[in-house]
Amino acid sequence: MTDLADVDWPPPAPIATRRLVLREPERRDRAAIVDLFTSAEVNAYLGGPREPAEFERALPAEPQGRPGLFVVALDGAMIGIVDVKRHDAERPGHVRPGGEEPELGYMFLPRAWGYGYAAEACTAALGWITEALPGEPVVLCTQTANDRSLRLAAKLGFTEVERFEEWGAEQWFGVWSAAPLPG
Repeated sequence: MTDLADVDWPPPAPIATRRLVLREPERRDRAAIVDLFTSAEVNAYLGGPREPAEFERALPAEPQGRPGLFVVALDGAMIGIVDVKRHDAERPGHVRPGGEEPELGYMFLPRAWGYGYAAEACTAALGWITEALPGEPVVLCTQTANDRSLRLAAKLGFTEVERFEEWGAEQWFGVWSAAPLPG
């Protein structure tokens, strides 16, 4: 299992799709990041929004990217993030012994909803994962109440593995794999 810290990061060039660019966070993204994490709509299924003043104080002036964290930009402006990290072995939901599968996450500003940007960006991120972490199954977890996220998971080709209770809500846990799952 390759550690995300060991992958080529940032990618040699930003990942470009037909309409979007997936890149590292930049200073100019700060206001959009604040909007994203303090939006009641965006965070309805993620534990609720953060308090804007508190979040702004905690957010460094200079972005602190890490392997697997992509800003999704449309015409140069940030509209969301796609995040790839290891699924914590202590959390429920796994497709292999010991867990730690790459987990796909995403958040988009409400003004970007309904245009297919999340599917386009996540498809590009899955392509990056396939190259950076070959043969590893990718997992995704979302609340069953989050209809938009469930539709996106299905559109991307994730299949349900299990459901479980976490953070006071039923969670849907699915897997996507470019290769057969380990036995």
